[in-house]
Amino acid sequence: MKILVTGGLGFIGSHTVVELQNEGFEVVIIDDLSNASEDVIQGIVNITGKKPLFEKIDLREKAAVKDFFKKYNDVAGVIHFAASKAVGESVENPLLYYENNISSLVYLLQELKEKPEASFIFSSSCTVYGQAEKMPITEDAPVQAAMSPYGNTKQIGEEIINDTAKVTNISAILLRYFNPVGAHPSAEIGELPLGVPQNLVPFITQTGMGLRQELSVFGNDYPTPDGTAVRDYIHVVDLAKAHVIALQRLLNKKNVQKVETFNLGTGTGSSVLEVIHSFEKVSDKKLPYIIKPRREGDITEAYANTDKANNVLGWKAQLTLDEAMSSAWEWEQKVRNK
Repeated sequence: MKILVTGGLGFIGSHTVVELQNEGFEVVIIDDLSNASEDVIQGIVNITGKKPLFEKIDLREKAAVKDFFKKYNDVAGVIHFAASKAVGESVENPLLYYENNISSLVYLLQELKEKPEASFIFSSSCTVYGQAEKMPITEDAPVQAAMSPYGNTKQIGEEIINDTAKVTNISAILLRYFNPVGAHPSAEIGELPLGVPQNLVPFITQTGMGLRQELSVFGNDYPTPDGTAVRDYIHVVDLAKAHVIALQRLLNKKNVQKVETFNLGTGTGSSVLEVIHSFEKVSDKKLPYIIKPRREGDITEAYANTDKANNVLGWKAQLTLDEAMSSAWEWEQKVRNK
């Protein structure tokens, strides 16, 4: 069965391709290589022994999307990762984010609605909850006004999918993930941001390698146990497996609604300092860091209630924060010592 993975050479996408191929699916990847490298394909081959099909396409080009579905008319399901994802950049360049994240989604759905049936997995985000009033966050928590254009594109994306599913043969699952971290245990694939990392863990590992002078911790005056912001850090391999389980739910028609929503996290919050201390433990390195003022738009805490994913989807995070930090560190060392 052929599955399209958009953004399949990116961090979460590549790990999901591995899990799909391990489950026997044939995978075709679309990626425009704007934030990924074609070298990732070799990492996927090294892990699975199988080479996914690859098409270099910019999903903002409507004609190219149409041509793709003419060529691959046997695609049974789509997992849609392709999107710009840096909060700060989205504030500085909102139109780029609205064009890239919304247009690509619309063009994909326009092609899928022509099929007799289609299964669609959407890469959403816990950013849709903003600063939730209660912890842990359930899927029923109100969607708050977005804190950034990036977050807004995820909210709009969910609305577009809900509206489209009502009047077409598309069934969808929206996966709202918390903070993906780590790398594949083989160290064949992992997170490799271009330029200065926007996320905490690659900044930590790059600081550990000496590529960054020191790590900035934004705010130590939050109402949390150690004063630093709390997030739910989920190992990317656990996250990738959830996408395969969600896809199989749709393909096997086990879904009870046309559009279903699941939080993906560990259910445990970890502070920035706890993540730093986890890295120091697994790497046996002391990390230089400096406390800076809070960043605008950062929330105090966010961690998932995972009961629905555990009980309805039949998925549960298995890997620990220490395992995630250890795998991220192995990946970083391998990349830098090539």
